[in-house]
Amino acid sequence: MSLMVALGLAVVSSVTASADPTGGAAGAQWTAAVDAPPAYPVIAIDWDVPITMSDGTVLKANVYRPADASGKPIDTEMPSVLNITPYTKLISNVVDSLLAVPGYQDTVVNLVNSYNLAGTPLDGVDELARVLTGGGLRVFAVNRDLVQNGYTQVVVDARGTGFSQGEWQALGPVEQRDSVEVIDWMSKQSWSDGQVGMAGVSYSAVNSLQAAGHRPPALKAIFPTEPGDDLLRDIVGTGGALGVGFMPAWLALVNGLKFIPNVQDLAQGRFDQQWLQDRLRDPLTLFPELIDAVTAQKWSDFDSNTLQVVQDGQFYEERKTQTQNIAVPTMLYGAWHDLFADSEPRLYNEIPLPAGEKQLIMGNGYHITLGSGLGEPGAPPRLDVLERAWFDKWLKGIDNGIEAYGPLTLYQQGNGWTTTDQFPRAGVDYQRMYLSGAPSGTAGHAAYDGSLIPSEPVESARLTVSPGLRGFCSRDAVQGTAGAAVVLGSVCSKDSRFQEAEGLTFTSAPVEQPTALSGPINLHLETVLDATDGFWAVTLNDVSPDGTSTTLTNGALTASMRAVDDSKSTKSANGDYTDAQHFLTLKTRQPQAPGEVTPIDINLIPTDAVLAPGHRLRVDVYASSVPRYLPIGPVLAESQLRPQHVQLAADRPSFVNLPLVGGQVW
Repeated sequence: MSLMVALGLAVVSSVTASADPTGGAAGAQWTAAVDAPPAYPVIAIDWDVPITMSDGTVLKANVYRPADASGKPIDTEMPSVLNITPYTKLISNVVDSLLAVPGYQDTVVNLVNSYNLAGTPLDGVDELARVLTGGGLRVFAVNRDLVQNGYTQVVVDARGTGFSQGEWQALGPVEQRDSVEVIDWMSKQSWSDGQVGMAGVSYSAVNSLQAAGHRPPALKAIFPTEPGDDLLRDIVGTGGALGVGFMPAWLALVNGLKFIPNVQDLAQGRFDQQWLQDRLRDPLTLFPELIDAVTAQKWSDFDSNTLQVVQDGQFYEERKTQTQNIAVPTMLYGAWHDLFADSEPRLYNEIPLPAGEKQLIMGNGYHITLGSGLGEPGAPPRLDVLERAWFDKWLKGIDNGIEAYGPLTLYQQGNGWTTTDQFPRAGVDYQRMYLSGAPSGTAGHAAYDGSLIPSEPVESARLTVSPGLRGFCSRDAVQGTAGAAVVLGSVCSKDSRFQEAEGLTFTSAPVEQPTALSGPINLHLETVLDATDGFWAVTLNDVSPDGTSTTLTNGALTASMRAVDDSKSTKSANGDYTDAQHFLTLKTRQPQAPGEVTPIDINLIPTDAVLAPGHRLRVDVYASSVPRYLPIGPVLAESQLRPQHVQLAADRPSFVNLPLVGGQVW
């Protein structure tokens, strides 16, 4: 029982997992079906179809239907797939149009591949380009293969975005009601057989999970790609700090796109005045709260709207998925360095479906590199292939074996693609590794070179670290910018040594055999501040014999937000946290007494990795990591960006609690 508590919501498969991440012969058949000539040669599009919600608000949808060679839509009733987007369906149409140009995708890929950028400052471009071959763009836009093989695809502008009326709800309750009503509308159209699926990336993926939690009768399966669930901890305020690498740009994108009018209506004199009035009522949704969060100097300076957004509470509870209610087959795709990496394994474990009817694929990429590497030798099939196979099974009843795939297909960092039947993996046992002031001899480049050891250290030391800006060149930055900063190259995204120059490092002895870690990780620090508040950013790294320090996972915490909600946290058998979940509320905030030793527990994003023989494990501790995290205004004002300290002592040790597969290693 205690082991199950330590593993935290691990769910064992009720079916036998396919040991081949590629899907084997079945996977080859799924790919062949997608790459074969389509059943229907043409797609007919009904543009800007109005869908009236129960409150009178009119949403606009593009309806993509299979058609014969003359362009006439096929009359046969078929299943349909819904994608609700906040980015205006114009974007989906543009991406779809480009991908539909014969040879366009191959030309771009061949152009990128014609330049060998390995080892150059531009080698990150290669990583970005892999999204072109993994099927991710098809899942984001319109999956033409679905439509041309017997599905209707409906792309809807979310309320208050694109050409739809209303005020943008940002995944709120009214928008969730819209999803249920759109699904009902689709199921009753003349082209529908009553079977509806939902798909989409990021926002649209969250939307599909939320809809499934409301159990609309016509919804039969979902395919969410890179979904989140805990929006505060995932992207808005990780550890109580603002995600400035993503949030400002994202809000600017959605708020900007929602003002693009329907040009055709303008030209024909049918401009929708209600559409404009709705936008003028809230022209910059959530932007005032963002600015307030950065510029306010005191907690009392926040207005009521900002207080809803900067702390946990009703705003986020209303946007959580009712995972316990999901009853339709769900295939999730995520990645260990995605913005929503903390949510994706949790979603899989919390959805109350048998393995096979729920599946999870976790890659090794970032938010905008979705599907990177899929379809390559040894990897899972492309995302568009998996989407087609999933809906063929659950919407058409085709016996294609997709239910026996996985159920968890995980990219094991340091090893490659694997299949397992639970996460964390079977056989996990937690081990403390202690932070020691003794030099490891491996990180002379760092602000401090300490050791990571299996026994309690006997020496005492106070180590000091100061805020800096080297986090702009780090894997934290790449993750926090949704993958955009990968263009800075592998010197930033795959090697932490530049950032470690302003961090405390604690490095283990090399392992003698392959050493697997699987699950959530917790870092316990004994800290001292010179002010009443501060901020900690930490990473866990794989250090190769040549010194390259590659981040496996990360975590962060505002010092005053250290209060832990034990009802949502997990512990190992010895009582140490494995996943400390913090309240992140103003009510539970605890200003730190300057000069006093104060314990904090920092939860790191769950991970799955293998250290090869000769490799070492390293914990990095920083006082900042911008742009992944920026402490909000009052925290910056209170901390005054003063140096921070880790107090090492035998009677109050600092340690990392590691989920080792197979037990103690060091």
